[in-house]
Amino acid sequence: MNHSLAIDKTLMKNLGTFQKTSIIQTLLPHVIGLTSFGSRLAVHLPGIAVNVVMVYLLSLSLSLLLCGRVHAQDLGYESVKLESRVSSKKNDAEQRQSSALRVEKVNISDDVKQFLRGECFDCHQGDDASAGLDLESSLLGNNAALSFTQWVRIHDRVADHEMPPPEDAAVDSEDRQRFLESLGEDLRQHEAEQSDPLVIAGSRRLTNLQLERTLHDLLAIATPLANLLPDEQRTDGFTGVAASQSISHFLLESHLTVVDTAIDAAMSRLLDSETTFVRNYSARNLARDNPNRRCRDPEMIEDRAVVWSSGLVFYGRITSTTVRNSGWYRIRFTASAVKRPKVGGVWCSVRSGQCNSGAPLMDWIGSFEAMDEPTEHVMETWLPAGHMIEIRPADATLRRASFRGGQVGAGEGGPQNVPGVALHSMQIEGIYPGGDRDQVRRRLFGEMPIDIKRSERQVIYVGSDPVGDSTKQLLDFAKRAFRRDVKQEEIAQYLNWLKAELESGKDPIDALLSSYRAILCSSRFLYLMEPPGKLDREAVASRLSYFLWGSMPDDGLFDSAQRADFLEPENLVAHVERMLGHPRGKQFVGDFASQWLDLMDIDFTEPDRKLYPDFDIVVQNAMLDETQLFLQWLLDQNAPIDQLLHSDATFLNSRLASYYGVDGVSGDRMRLVSLDQETHRGGLLAHGSILKVTANGTNTSPVLRGVWVSDRLLGVKVPPPPDNVPAVEPDIRGATTIREQLQLHLSHDDCRGCHAKMDPPGYALENFDAAGRWRENYEIVVKGRSKSGAVIDPSGKFLDGREFSSFQEFRDQLGDKPLPIAQNFAEKLIVYATGAPLSFSDRRELKAVLELAEEDHFGIRSLLKHVVTSSLFLTQ
Repeated sequence: MNHSLAIDKTLMKNLGTFQKTSIIQTLLPHVIGLTSFGSRLAVHLPGIAVNVVMVYLLSLSLSLLLCGRVHAQDLGYESVKLESRVSSKKNDAEQRQSSALRVEKVNISDDVKQFLRGECFDCHQGDDASAGLDLESSLLGNNAALSFTQWVRIHDRVADHEMPPPEDAAVDSEDRQRFLESLGEDLRQHEAEQSDPLVIAGSRRLTNLQLERTLHDLLAIATPLANLLPDEQRTDGFTGVAASQSISHFLLESHLTVVDTAIDAAMSRLLDSETTFVRNYSARNLARDNPNRRCRDPEMIEDRAVVWSSGLVFYGRITSTTVRNSGWYRIRFTASAVKRPKVGGVWCSVRSGQCNSGAPLMDWIGSFEAMDEPTEHVMETWLPAGHMIEIRPADATLRRASFRGGQVGAGEGGPQNVPGVALHSMQIEGIYPGGDRDQVRRRLFGEMPIDIKRSERQVIYVGSDPVGDSTKQLLDFAKRAFRRDVKQEEIAQYLNWLKAELESGKDPIDALLSSYRAILCSSRFLYLMEPPGKLDREAVASRLSYFLWGSMPDDGLFDSAQRADFLEPENLVAHVERMLGHPRGKQFVGDFASQWLDLMDIDFTEPDRKLYPDFDIVVQNAMLDETQLFLQWLLDQNAPIDQLLHSDATFLNSRLASYYGVDGVSGDRMRLVSLDQETHRGGLLAHGSILKVTANGTNTSPVLRGVWVSDRLLGVKVPPPPDNVPAVEPDIRGATTIREQLQLHLSHDDCRGCHAKMDPPGYALENFDAAGRWRENYEIVVKGRSKSGAVIDPSGKFLDGREFSSFQEFRDQLGDKPLPIAQNFAEKLIVYATGAPLSFSDRRELKAVLELAEEDHFGIRSLLKHVVTSSLFLTQ
């Protein structure tokens, strides 16, 4: 049957579900674009599954147009069921969009009106109302009603003592509290009334990384998959916020590619030869084939393969290590330093790539410090087919050799008296971190009677009941894929198709794999099924697993979720402890921090080499390790939340310690190092990773860094600047400092309030340059060269009047008030765990979480556990 015709028929059959002719017309271009890869779907999926995917897309597109998301219960063959629910957890942008579509008139109580008349009308009435906020007309109905978001902002500014301005009038504390309680109740009542059952809102789709890990666990493989998917949108820093997730035919096509790649990888692992790939290299094997040829491979000097310090691209590539097949490999090599500098060793990078101008990108594997004595190093990495290993000195502080013509001849580097690295031997071994063949077999075929013929690369069913055996296996696979117990009638569509395929004479193995593909295109796999209200045990198990592991529940968590007492707080806490203690638990800090702290953007900028000549890729990766190890250390010891900002220890190796100017650190292993005040380090704000992602590679901006500190660490939202106010451009000539330019900028009334929040943290961080090093003066470029400019003034004043004169004073005073930091940390955990920003009504439960955690001085681990046992985590 023509699949385009089948799609048309299925769509027409389901159009009655939507009852929106104008919306359908809008969707038609979407549908037409999708039919272009319908034939590809037909090759890999059951014919009926093509229709399922198309109907699913139609429903998702419909929800997008209604400014919501579909909560699809299942990808049924007859129709797609749409569940309606309200999502009060929206960010400011979504609230503004919602306000534009309908008037959100908030019913305001008399106590609130009385306070506004007495304290606010003087400035906020008439055509000349401050900030354009005419409260008098809005309350009297002479003007457009204020949106819910505006009322929340009014509430918060009064709560923070920003309004009324302290310099204008002193507000009685009881009056202020009465106003806040009354307006707070009005806002909560409004949110409750807005729970419109006709509003379509969204479930969370698995993020790219979560999808990859889920397929890894489901099929016992480790093939990289996330890079096959399009980039994700981030909201409040996070990729898993449901309201920001969208769907497109390109995403669906990419998803099918991922599913095909995963299943093919599992089958390949099952059918590959049992012989493990191992290749051993002597120094001679690692060096260039022809010693007289000028190239970029290591050269043989005595009995060693040597690479000199140089800026030449791809110098240090080892052509003989090129792998024919993509896979995970363990690289074991022995190396030593050549002409080591007087202090320290020769820091080297280990990367992989095709190492030619047509494929210039390189993949990071690791780094090490070569010393006089040969030392063995072991690293594990994924190597795509055609990649080779590159090992080279990568310390930007080392003297570098110069080679003519872009190639290196034997004997050209030694006379230049530069450091180098010598390779003595290497072994490359294929490994399988996803699991052994028995695990893959169990995941794919369970207890089915099969015969694996590796020489013919074929799996043959050898049982006597293909329908019964396939049905049982498909049911088991669906349970794991859907992350909950399912009955046969709940997957009747897949079972009916499987039986039809078998009855038509199709090979049982092929029929089963096609059914897997259909299941992996179901919304019950791709989305976390979290119906509104109190979550059931299996939904909580999935939420907990994706929160801490970024993947599906393991057998222990799944089995525990079948027991009635699973949701008891002590049981949830026990699972939190178990999961954090598991090797996978170490992934949590890296996953969470990469989004919360923007560490995933570490490669977005490249520091100017003229301004920051000592910065290199080894330093950058050590910076990332420092932050992740530091956070893991705090989590492990349940450190008080204020230690995020002012700690007397951090993690360093000799290269990063040298870069920071910290003495007494040796070796290439990251280790805990005690700090003193003179190092200017300690706490996240002094980590090079944070300082780099909050700068543009050339200049620093107090505004950008101040906004980052306010949002990421203090939970203070800074609205975007007014459209009529030009941006401040740094004066790279050094004629004026950024502080002087900002002071002129603040003459604009609309700017002063926000800059009072974000500029002080930014000023405090000005002593750190765009590459994370400490400085006393600004650097300016004069005739292409860097020179010292104006002295940096890091002083400032908090909104509450406290003043600071240095970064250390700012950091310590910030840590002296841990509640805002703890509140923001808990809120970020909740958004990351649930995929939904907190609503105004959620603030009460958040307060309860904080009150419980305060007993442990807001310990980081305690905050996490109290979040998991809160209704915010257990309710959708």
